Amino acid sequence: MAVDDVDRIVSAWRRERPDLDVTPLAVLSRISRLARRLDLARGRAFAGTGLEGWEFDVLSALRRRGEPHELSPGQLVSETLVTSGTMTNRVDRLAARGFVERHPDPGDRRGVLVRLTPQGRAVVDAAMAQLLADEHELLAELAPDERELLAGLLRRLLRPFESASS
Repeated sequence: MAVDDVDRIVSAWRRERPDLDVTPLAVLSRISRLARRLDLARGRAFAGTGLEGWEFDVLSALRRRGEPHELSPGQLVSETLVTSGTMTNRVDRLAARGFVERHPDPGDRRGVLVRLTPQGRAVVDAAMAQLLADEHELLAELAPDERELLAGLLRRLLRPFESASS
């Protein structure tokens, strides 16, 4: 079996602190390192389209919604896990860039809907294509069945923290 940096870290901790069970490091340190690689890949994907990570998050929430690619500010808050004040600022900034528009909510006279513009759709689609290319590269060492197994195991670890489980 090949040894990596995490194996060396775990081994050193076992040597220095044999009284501690350091087995979580073998999994979670690798997840942490992969998360850093993913952050770098996201940065590259978004830089190529001129987006910040938060912009991608909002635009992709709208894009995933399907036609007409619109959500209320409250739904966007729920999708992106930020405060309503933060979302208002983000929508303002995205509107100034021409990526979203606000429209009256026909179901609520006091409400508004945030809609993805054609320009916003083009930029989020380009960023998503680049991100997926980078993510495929990150997973290239795993066979499709290994990817599925890993996804299932990670899903199980995340389930207690995810909103869908409540």
